[in-house]
Amino acid sequence: MAQVTVTIDGKAYRMACEEGQEDHLSDLAARFDQYVAHLKGQFGEIGDLRLTVMAGIMVMDELSEVNRRLKSLETEMNNLTSGRDVALSEQAKSEEALASALSEVTAQIHNIAAKLNGRAGIPAN
Repeated sequence: MAQVTVTIDGKAYRMACEEGQEDHLSDLAARFDQYVAHLKGQFGEIGDLRLTVMAGIMVMDELSEVNRRLKSLETEMNNLTSGRDVALSEQAKSEEALASALSEVTAQIHNIAAKLNGRAGIPAN
C-alpha cells in the first residue's frame, strides 16, 4: 500500500491508498479542503469536527444531485434507445413493403412487356 500525506484545514493527515492512486487521493483531499475553507470563511472558527461534518454533508448533497441527474440522463437515454429501436423496426417494415411493391411493379412491367412482345410477333392483316 502506498501512503500519502494530505492537508485539510492546515492539518496534515497520513493516509494509505492503492499503489498508483496517490495523485487521485491528493486531488480528492485538496477538493475537500476547499469545502472546509469555504465553510470556515462563512462561519469562522466553529470547530474542526463541525467544519468536517458540514463539508461532508455539502459533498454528499452534490453527490446526491449528480446521482439524480445521472438517473435522469439514464432514463432519457433508455427512452431514446427504445425510440430508436422502434424507428429502426418501422424503417425495416417500410423497406420490406417498398421492396414488395417494387417486386409487384416489376412483375407487372414484365407481363406488359411480354404481352407487347407477343403482339409484336403477330403479323398485321
